[in-house]
Amino acid sequence: MSLQLGDTAPDFTLDSTAGTVRFHDYAGSHWVVFFSHPKDFTPVCTTELGAFASRKAEFDARNTRLIGLSVDSVADHQGWAQDVADVGGTALNYPLLADPELEVAKLYGMFHPKADPKVTVRSVFVIDPQKKVRLILTYPPSAGRNVDEVLRVLDSLQLTDGRKLTTPVDWQPGDDVIIAPSVSDEDARRLYPDGWRTLKPYLRLVPAPAA
Repeated sequence: MSLQLGDTAPDFTLDSTAGTVRFHDYAGSHWVVFFSHPKDFTPVCTTELGAFASRKAEFDARNTRLIGLSVDSVADHQGWAQDVADVGGTALNYPLLADPELEVAKLYGMFHPKADPKVTVRSVFVIDPQKKVRLILTYPPSAGRNVDEVLRVLDSLQLTDGRKLTTPVDWQPGDDVIIAPSVSDEDARRLYPDGWRTLKPYLRLVPAPAA
């Protein structure tokens, strides 16, 4: 069965461009964005790896570690890294795992043989410091991912974690957030003494709290 939200992200050990990685040790007390790439020396993957590398500081600021995976070897990854740097403007600065036997790809449900019998799809997993899967995105091999969207959802998860809040459509940091429907008006008055903006009885907006 594929991983679901709330599941513990499985541990594994694989070789990578940064040496042997034991996943749970690498994650430590951080959030993790774990993403798969169909194949080395391919155009879409090259742009994606470069984009994540060039924006790594934004993930660092969110206590988040990046880690990628491809079905090719570490030697291939290392040869590809120069192309990634040339295209993205930044050297590869996070581990790229080698999974030639598709061991981890299958463990995480990154391998969809009806889409392509030889390579992974473009999966994204956001994993919290308790090693719980909090977000799963799946893109076809033909479509590159959106780094802004990964950061946006990461911001939403971190802001609402442990709070009875949710974020509306197209939410961006600094926008109003929604009081969870499970919170009664009576409890909401205690939590938000300055009140809220009501669009519907179940849709109550308040300013976002400080992160």
